[in-house]
Amino acid sequence: MKKIEAVIKPFKLDEVKEALHEIGLKGITVTEAKGFGRQKGHTELYRGAEYVVDFLPKVKIELVLEDNLVDRAIEAIQNAAKTGRIGDGKIFITPVEEAIRIRTGERGPDAI
Repeated sequence: MKKIEAVIKPFKLDEVKEALHEIGLKGITVTEAKGFGRQKGHTELYRGAEYVVDFLPKVKIELVLEDNLVDRAIEAIQNAAKTGRIGDGKIFITPVEEAIRIRTGERGPDAI
């Protein structure tokens, strides 16, 4: 099993959710986040004063899935989240040793 964490632009969330649903994934966890990468934020004008917006709004998506679905999920996220502009986000993949469904006690792939 693998865990995929993707940090994307908030307005791309619905497209990514639909793309993951189309390949058969049923559950994701979404967290609102703030951060910056290479773009290091930007400056804005508010009431004549210029200020720096260091942390930009992002959305973090987390999902755990079986190894055979990882490549399809990554492709779905990339295609749905890509705008071609700076700040499109990142995808991280890490191994998951065990998963346990609290309600039933199921373990491994049955728990996800």
